[in-house]
Amino acid sequence: MKKRIPSLILSLMVVPGFSQMAPRDTAMTHVGGKVVSVEYGRPALKGRNITDLTSQLGPDRIWRAGSEQVTIFSTETDLRIGDQIIKAGKYSLYLHCPENGSYSLILNKVLGQPLGDIWDAAPEDLVNEPWPHYNYNEEIADKEVARIPLKRRSSPESVELLTYAFKQKGKYATLGITWGNDIWTTKVAFAMIEGSH
Repeated sequence: MKKRIPSLILSLMVVPGFSQMAPRDTAMTHVGGKVVSVEYGRPALKGRNITDLTSQLGPDRIWRAGSEQVTIFSTETDLRIGDQIIKAGKYSLYLHCPENGSYSLILNKVLGQPLGDIWDAAPEDLVNEPWPHYNYNEEIADKEVARIPLKRRSSPESVELLTYAFKQKGKYATLGITWGNDIWTTKVAFAMIEGSH
């Protein structure tokens, strides 16, 4: 028996045919001469606000940090992100969005699940595409690699589409996640560099 996608998620998919899927983009930088990237879907606010959107998350308050297919964080080298070491490889990326307190970036070894495994009516061209896990704590929490606190600040200009961007600062980079008037950031550095957190 296939799992059922929550009705809230289905309502955001614009079925049938996913004819209006959100654009997909990749943010990329180089750390220690190696490529680091985030591939993600870019949902639009469409007059909504982040507080209202995150209030619709499940009890675990875990968000796929994008739209449609799973958000993927890739690195060709070992990194220090915040105060944690991340081995070279590919990870699914989620955000923990507590009602009160700081958001955290989550990296997980599980790279999603085929859409066809969770939705009988999945379009043929998307049946095998990797989708995030919606019951994170029940399904893949034990495969979590890191949970990294993010710093939050406000921007005077609102950003309509969710945006990931790296800003290079010498040997380090700052990963920023911007949506609406909120920006969440963390430092990304080559793992062997001292004082990178």
